[in-house]
Amino acid sequence: MDIRLQAVTGVISPETAEAKIREIYPSVARAGGIASLGKALTRTILLAPLAWLVMSVAYFGKLLPLFMTRYTLTNRRLMIRKGWAGTPSREIPLAQIDDVRLAAGSRDDFFRSADLEIVNQGRVALTLHGVPDPESFRHAILQACTAWVPGKAKSLPFIAASAGK
Repeated sequence: MDIRLQAVTGVISPETAEAKIREIYPSVARAGGIASLGKALTRTILLAPLAWLVMSVAYFGKLLPLFMTRYTLTNRRLMIRKGWAGTPSREIPLAQIDDVRLAAGSRDDFFRSADLEIVNQGRVALTLHGVPDPESFRHAILQACTAWVPGKAKSLPFIAASAGK
């Protein structure tokens, strides 16, 4: 991408090229059984080291080439990418995202994560499991939709600068 084609450095329109906005790796909470076992063992003093060992499998497993999973938000789409090459296994264009909500009962204070549900036409089109700092990623998705999808921007009333006296 030639930097001279960008009106603002780092800002690329979806028509020109796809640009990564944000990418995150799911937390250990994505592996439900391992996460539950790890939390239970962590509550005991003697078995806490065993919990760390059990949860490290899920924690470091997300970096292994065969099991690697990440959630990627671009100026065109939201994807679940898998493997070392990051091939999209599931995706949804930003234009099809109507809302993003936290799944009921999925918030986990221990892992500071939750599941995000991507809503299209009143139904859940995509679920992102174990999203760390879910509220932040939720807002990033909604802001990307507002910024890059024509017609999604909310029109606010014009307030003249002289009206602020």
